[in-house]
Amino acid sequence: NKAVHDIVIQNNVIHDSFDNDLLKINNSAVNITVQGNMFYNQTGSDEHMDINSEEFVTVQDNVFFNDFEGSGRVNDSSTSSFIVIKDSNGSRDAYLGSRNITVRRNVFLHWEGTTGHNFVLCGEDGTRNFEAFSVLIENNLMLGNSPFTMRAPFGVKGCKDVTFRNNTVSGDLPAVSYAFRLNDEKQNPPNQNILMYNNVWADPTGTMNDFDDTPFGQTASYVLSNNLYWNGGAAIPTDATDMINYTDDPARRVADPLLTNPAPAGTPRWNPATGTFADGSTTIRQVFLRLADTYGKAAAGSPLIDNADAAHAPADDIRGSARSARPDIGCYEIQ
Repeated sequence: NKAVHDIVIQNNVIHDSFDNDLLKINNSAVNITVQGNMFYNQTGSDEHMDINSEEFVTVQDNVFFNDFEGSGRVNDSSTSSFIVIKDSNGSRDAYLGSRNITVRRNVFLHWEGTTGHNFVLCGEDGTRNFEAFSVLIENNLMLGNSPFTMRAPFGVKGCKDVTFRNNTVSGDLPAVSYAFRLNDEKQNPPNQNILMYNNVWADPTGTMNDFDDTPFGQTASYVLSNNLYWNGGAAIPTDATDMINYTDDPARRVADPLLTNPAPAGTPRWNPATGTFADGSTTIRQVFLRLADTYGKAAAGSPLIDNADAAHAPADDIRGSARSARPDIGCYEIQ
């Protein structure tokens, strides 16, 4: 308990586990930073990163994707979320519930996994306690450039005090729910205080079949405010059986964000024979910036520019650049 602390995992290519997660951080490790890495191809019902019963974990500046075929493997759509934040062992260690977890300035793309999982999921095991709280997810770029269906880019199950702000979700995911799923399972308490500000949910193909999945009675409190919604000119879906619809955002914007369609983004896997990545980059940071600049940066005249709620915006953007006094909606600040 707390015996492992103050660890930095940086500048690694971590790929192709054939048994379990790519990276597991569990059992009360403290002050862990995972920064500037590339992750792809876990195995089975496991994750790229399992953050389990932790405190003060920061995940930043990484690239996450799957490409099983590129590794000579079969994509059987059996893998789980890229990141899960939870507590599966209750009070058997120092923490009851992961807390003070930050996931910021990452790129997620090319989903290959089950139709029941997410890029980022808070809570998973249906325990009686809140599985995670004091969680901040900001300045991430989530790209839908895969033909395989996910559950939703972002999910919360039995957690509280989770903030999801200034993230950009772009592309034809596809997904059962395009934006998020907020629910509880088994013995979970209802979600509480789920806050979503200044995000972009933009499907340029107009095929957003369902905006979110939010069963009544499974989320006690939430805020949805000052986000931008786009479905390629088609209507944003609404559903009377969901507790939350985009129309519940009192400061919503429905407009084309003028983002580049991420369909051709590919999978920038590492090629050890050439010492380069598939996009020609020679460093993980080059891969990261290419994706952020190409698919996170809006064109001139975008309604994202200068329209974020400054009171709920981070101080920087996905590249670590300072935001202005009139910040932009989404992950990227136009300088």
